[in-house]
Amino acid sequence: MSPPTVSALTLDLDDTLWPVWPTIERAEQCLHDWLLQEAPTMAQALGVHGLRMLRDQVALERPEWAHDFTAVRLESLRRGLQQYGFSPALADPAFEVFFTARHDVILYNDVKQALERLTARFPLLALSNGNADLSRMGLSTWFVGTVNAKQVGIAKPHSAIFRHACAVLRLPPARVLHVGDDLDLDVAGARAAGLEAVWLRREDTAQATRQAPVDVATLPDLTALVDWLGC
Repeated sequence: MSPPTVSALTLDLDDTLWPVWPTIERAEQCLHDWLLQEAPTMAQALGVHGLRMLRDQVALERPEWAHDFTAVRLESLRRGLQQYGFSPALADPAFEVFFTARHDVILYNDVKQALERLTARFPLLALSNGNADLSRMGLSTWFVGTVNAKQVGIAKPHSAIFRHACAVLRLPPARVLHVGDDLDLDVAGARAAGLEAVWLRREDTAQATRQAPVDVATLPDLTALVDWLGC
């Protein structure tokens, strides 16, 4: 399949530039270790798994926060702290411990060289449902900006977030190529909004066994992407 003629790229982050769940698991362990010192009975009672279950419960109860992972985790921490007799004000420093560790990502091996090659030809815009801050990872130099679900107030696959990204790039959707790991959130969402799309099907993700539509380019990593685009 020949690459489309586009003027810019939007890139998903989690599971596209780095594996997300090892990062989240390490961050949740750092959070739990901190709580063992500052709110020990809560940490001992809930454990890492219980903290995640509490977060998931808040997400279930507050669907209007589906686009804002920060709000969900902060509220779950406040609830846990209050339940075990600690000040809910501890939620803010607790979240910062988690958030700092959440940015300690291990990039896929192909990422840095691929970003160098891509930025030599295209402006790159990060487009994510997550709350990662590229400047905290030292990656912002390769991107013209970031659009995420918290900023826009709605998450992928909704067309509005993709259209907002195109507006930031000052390009019509047909001139933008979105690259992401999720066949539904990234590929179907981008195409519904009028963007071109590539499915980055990395072998270590939950999506690896799925099959894309025949008219969607499926690539195993960013090295294959830059080769395909001729960068």
